[in-house]
Amino acid sequence: MLVLSRKLEESIAIGDDIKIKIISIDKGAVKLGIEAPKSISIVRSELLEEIKDANIAASKEIKIDELNLLSAILKK
Repeated sequence: MLVLSRKLEESIAIGDDIKIKIISIDKGAVKLGIEAPKSISIVRSELLEEIKDANIAASKEIKIDELNLLSAILKK
């Protein structure tokens, strides 16, 4: 992991087409501006975790429902 220090209005370049700029710093929160091609998805990591957890939970629910349905069919 590369760790950099940046001040307000300074930026970081990633490759030729991604730029991350420090927009503001207030009460322990840093606001970033990200310039990137529209083809690059930018998502907060905590949202990715929530989506992953929701997908896992949904997958387990489907499996339980499918097992209950299969069990009911086999009992007939």
